[in-house]
Amino acid sequence: MKKIILFAYLFTFKQFVHAQYPDVEVFKQMNPSAKKNASLDSLKKLLFTRQNDTSKVLLLCRISNIYMWSSPDSALDYSVRGLKLAQEVNFEEGLIKVYHSIGEALAVKGNYAKALEIQLKALHLSEKLNNQIQISLTYLWLGLVYLYSADNEKALSYFNMVKSNKELYEKNQELIFTLIGRIYFGLNKLDSALFYSQKGYNKELEEKNNWCFPFFSMAAINEKLGRRAQAINYYRNGLNVAFVKSDIILGYNSVARIFKELGIADSAIYYAKKAIGVAQKESILPGIAEASSLLKDIFSANHNIDSAFKYEEILLSVKDSVFSQERIKQMQNLSDNEELQRQEAVQQQQAFQTRIKLYSLLGALTVFLIIAIILYRNNQQKQKAYRLLQNQKQEIDFQKSKTEQTLEELKSTQSQLIQSEKMASLGELTAGIAHEIQNPLNFVNNFSEVNKELIGDLKEEIKKGNIEEVNAIADDIEENEEKINHHGRRADAIVKGMLQHSSVSTGQKESTDINALADEYLRLSYHGVRAKHNTFSATLQTDFDKAIVKINIVPQDLGRVLLNLYNNAFYAVIEKKKREGESYEPTVTVSTKRIDGGQDKVIITVRDNGNGISQKLLNKIFQPFFTTKPTGQGTGLGLSFSYDIIKAHGGEIRVDTKEGEFAEFIIQLPYKA
Repeated sequence: MKKIILFAYLFTFKQFVHAQYPDVEVFKQMNPSAKKNASLDSLKKLLFTRQNDTSKVLLLCRISNIYMWSSPDSALDYSVRGLKLAQEVNFEEGLIKVYHSIGEALAVKGNYAKALEIQLKALHLSEKLNNQIQISLTYLWLGLVYLYSADNEKALSYFNMVKSNKELYEKNQELIFTLIGRIYFGLNKLDSALFYSQKGYNKELEEKNNWCFPFFSMAAINEKLGRRAQAINYYRNGLNVAFVKSDIILGYNSVARIFKELGIADSAIYYAKKAIGVAQKESILPGIAEASSLLKDIFSANHNIDSAFKYEEILLSVKDSVFSQERIKQMQNLSDNEELQRQEAVQQQQAFQTRIKLYSLLGALTVFLIIAIILYRNNQQKQKAYRLLQNQKQEIDFQKSKTEQTLEELKSTQSQLIQSEKMASLGELTAGIAHEIQNPLNFVNNFSEVNKELIGDLKEEIKKGNIEEVNAIADDIEENEEKINHHGRRADAIVKGMLQHSSVSTGQKESTDINALADEYLRLSYHGVRAKHNTFSATLQTDFDKAIVKINIVPQDLGRVLLNLYNNAFYAVIEKKKREGESYEPTVTVSTKRIDGGQDKVIITVRDNGNGISQKLLNKIFQPFFTTKPTGQGTGLGLSFSYDIIKAHGGEIRVDTKEGEFAEFIIQLPYKA
């Protein structure tokens, strides 16, 4: 039954594609069969009035397209006539359309290899003419060939190329979205299938093209996801616009199948009977087979033996009909093969008798000699091949051992490089940390001296019995002690931060204030740079989004990323300052921002107004050991490690730059409060 359902889906899908495309106009040829027949008669009459020119080529293509699904052989006949005429009048654009028709007719007949060959001819001719519309249309036809042959990956690649043509894409979004959704359904990627099918379904609701496939596609996905109620609703809505009998049968059988799975027998029987009624009237055997199978199973489950037996007989008769057709075809093939074999046997017998007369005993001896030589050579080659395989196996084992040893050495070297980079960044921090620690220590020392003096005054006032003054001095001492405690904790936090930066990361994410982290490392980096360059100063601009609460990150790792970006920014503005002098004002800007949407994100931006980065170097800056700094001033590992750290956090890092003006590194992290 699953094969029958799949066939029905592809059939209704192909009918839609055929209706939309021999021309660029979409959704305008979806007419009931009666109207198509009337149109076909009028088009055939026009053939007798047209001269052998380009308009007749296009007319033959239109007739071929109408025949495509009801009679692919007739479609091929008309399209081949169009091919000959297009070649006679040298009508290359018409030749492309003819190739499309021939290729699709071959695909309908199941000759996918030949269909692919013809569509590739259309692509080469379209590229020769530089006709972008025809190139994109050919991508669509190629995608359809691969879709019919169940090569979903290649089909998807061609449909994605169709998107490159803006005009074609915008006019045919319902078709393209629905096809891509069908491909993802075939790949069992239900999230992507639902995303594109939903877009195609929304377009159908907006444009009202009366195409049932978007409804059926949404129904199939919801059914696969276990949302049977939604699936039934989509099938019913699709049935409301369906006019092709095979589509109607498919819809009825699908609804009946879901009701059967839900255990609602009455509804299942109702829709299955509607399906079998239409299928029997139109002699559509797959629809009869599925409906009768459903009814047989339902009645059997309800112990209605007579009805179950009735539909089992219908099912068997349908299978017998299909089998009979196949058997006739097989017998015809056997007959053809037998006649061919008989002719070949006669020819071989005559040739054999001739050879006996010509060569006699000499020929026989020659044959035996050749056989002996062949056997001897085969034996020698087998022994040689065996020795070669043994040598190759030994070489492979040796190379495998050598590779494993090299891998272990690389892992060890990588660990050493990571620690070296950490120590290098720690060295950059040293001067800044020293400056940062000195400030709170100065406060501790100063307030300690003040408290020492205040304690002396306190003792004198106690002796005098001046209680009011004693209380005032005690309050001052208490206030100073709070300040000493505050600055002591600040120095302790700086030291812990330094130890945390130099330690091996545990990889455990912690709830961290990203704004405070960015600000702290900015100050440390700036003080470290100023310690090495006494006369250097720069404008620091910060813009932190207060809407960002603490987020889950590995603070040691993200701190290393920020420190590396800050050090690079200060290096860039220092180098530009050396060249431009006092007219240049170095500026480093740091900002954070929360972006709401389907998926919340946090953006961290580090920008400097230095020399920027050359466009030819942009693809290399995140590669290990690549650096633009002079030898000895950079390891070339900072941005590489930063890239790996951000990726490990589920984010991304990118760069925006203009050579000679600025460089801006943008970090994007998932926002998980």
